Amino acid sequence: MRVPRPQPHLEEVLASEPGSHIAALFDFDGTIISGYSATAMLREKFQRREMSVEEIAETAQVIAQHSLGNIGFSGLMSAAAKFMKGVDEESFTQFGEELYKKHIARKIYPETRAIIEAHQAKGHRVAIISSATIYQIEPTARDLGIADIKCSAYEIEDGVFTGEIVRPLCFGEGKVLAAEELAAEYGLDLDQSFFYSDSDDDIELLERVGKPRPLNPNMKLKGIADERNWPVQRFASRGTPSWVDYTRTIYATGSLIGAFAAGLPIWALTRSQREAVNFSMGLFGDFATAITGVELEVEDERYLWSSRPCVFIFNHQSKADVMILAKLIRRDMGGVGKKEIKDIPILGKLMEWGGTVFVDRADGKSAIKAMEPLVDAIRKEGKSICIAPEGTRSLTPKLEPFKKGAFHLAMQAGVPLVPIVIHNATDVAPKNEFVMRPATVRVTVLPPVDTSGWSVRTLNAHVREVRNMFLRTLGQAEEESEVAASPAAAKPKPAKKAAEKKVEPKAAKKKASPRKERKA
Repeated sequence: MRVPRPQPHLEEVLASEPGSHIAALFDFDGTIISGYSATAMLREKFQRREMSVEEIAETAQVIAQHSLGNIGFSGLMSAAAKFMKGVDEESFTQFGEELYKKHIARKIYPETRAIIEAHQAKGHRVAIISSATIYQIEPTARDLGIADIKCSAYEIEDGVFTGEIVRPLCFGEGKVLAAEELAAEYGLDLDQSFFYSDSDDDIELLERVGKPRPLNPNMKLKGIADERNWPVQRFASRGTPSWVDYTRTIYATGSLIGAFAAGLPIWALTRSQREAVNFSMGLFGDFATAITGVELEVEDERYLWSSRPCVFIFNHQSKADVMILAKLIRRDMGGVGKKEIKDIPILGKLMEWGGTVFVDRADGKSAIKAMEPLVDAIRKEGKSICIAPEGTRSLTPKLEPFKKGAFHLAMQAGVPLVPIVIHNATDVAPKNEFVMRPATVRVTVLPPVDTSGWSVRTLNAHVREVRNMFLRTLGQAEEESEVAASPAAAKPKPAKKAAEKKVEPKAAKKKASPRKERKA
């Protein structure tokens, strides 16, 4: 088993002093995400044809002038603000949410996510201090559980952008002012605090904190870091993939066809389709994970075999889940897929031949009827069925709500559920990403869940209980029971201190300060 490369920054955090007096401050573009959110924003607006020819030409000219050093960041933001004049802030907030789902979520560095989670576990005050705007940052901050954001801002009057910027911007010395505002508000000791950044533009704040930590630094910051002995770390898990990454992905995807072709002689000689499929499934899992450089660290693997036939349920994070499950389960396996896959040439036929049932997720009654053959496959053929109760891949490692199909199936077939918790398949390939990259994926197999005493009347409680097993294993907040969540059953709780309250963001006030704390 391959040992993952150590992350010096992560190891440092895990060994650091705990306490809310220590801040962990993060730049956004290039540090939390790969690349620039502004570039993704411009690309999306261009694809939507929301930019005129004049705006495109002027934007290109301003960017070129900024790159040549003829105008500073303030001039760049002023030019961007002009295009915002008259735009309703609420619509732009929605645009930011859509941008996150379509582009930004898959750009989050998994290594940075791990560093952030380590700081949070230590009780450190985690905040984003960025020259970008709240609309680019907030959805990501919410996903990462970061409540404090200091950023640049456009001027707003009556919920509409005026075309002006709010000064001072959160850039250069403005970031130092933002950090000091946080320190004053929360009693932070900046001399013991961390700041993570990729750019020499942030040199003022890097020099202000006690622990400057360059992440993916540009050439100039790398030179400064070398001179001052600042520890540096680079991540290759996101950003532009290499030709090797593309080659691995293409071979891994195509290996499904090769694996089933390799099983044809077994079918021809033994006349056993089941043995042929079993051989092909295991071969695909082994080859695809090997060629992509995916290693599995499996906890309690014995539960994969202790209660077959069963219904395996897993949290669906990545297209890599298919090869991961093939490597884990290996034989006597059936599955459920969306009906659109059935129409894909070759792939649809292969999956159907391998025991996949295709359902229309938009039609609940049709889906239930389509899964009736799976009950027979479990009872008569002894097959185990693999289903993702979330229904589709999630954007991030955060667990989505569960649908009930897998639970109904286990009840009807009279078999247990076996939960397979995949911790970090997004490291291999997040949603909407074609390329798969090498990674070590942690998997926890939970003990079989007996469904013999279940009924339709109590099903909601059972679904919630099983989902909470996933949440606990993933280290995420558990779902409250309906009884506990009801107002009648709620018990009075002590009031929180003001600094601990978390509120959803509201529309910006007229000329709101860019460094005013925004809650994600």
